[in-house]
Amino acid sequence: MHQGGCFCGAVRYLVTAVPFNSTLCHCTMCRRSSGAPCVAWFSVPRTGLRFTAGMLAYYASSPGVRRGFCAGCGTQVTFEDARWPGELDVTTASLDDPEVVPPGDHTYMQSHLPWIKLADSLPRYLRTRTEGTRDMP
Repeated sequence: MHQGGCFCGAVRYLVTAVPFNSTLCHCTMCRRSSGAPCVAWFSVPRTGLRFTAGMLAYYASSPGVRRGFCAGCGTQVTFEDARWPGELDVTTASLDDPEVVPPGDHTYMQSHLPWIKLADSLPRYLRTRTEGTRDMP
């Protein structure tokens, strides 16, 4: 089990399932919603995340997608896509110990900022693992 929460501590959660699909997402929506050049995410079954303190606020960032964040400090915590109703994505950096779920690949490399120089050998996908073609480093 992994624990995490927002910056101000108002929202706390417990991951009770084994994380999968850990990635560094380079899409423009993740960049804009976080103010960062990419966002580290991992997935869990929807039943594998339990909030132990506070509640998230939500907004629709695009059709069929909603993002959960702390209304107090703005920390983005979750991503939900209607195409995968049984899954929930969680921001890796909101974990108390983000080192326990390292990224397994890079997604949406078609939107990657060229001034970010990647020095790892993780697989790189132009879009998602299933939608895009793989672009090796």
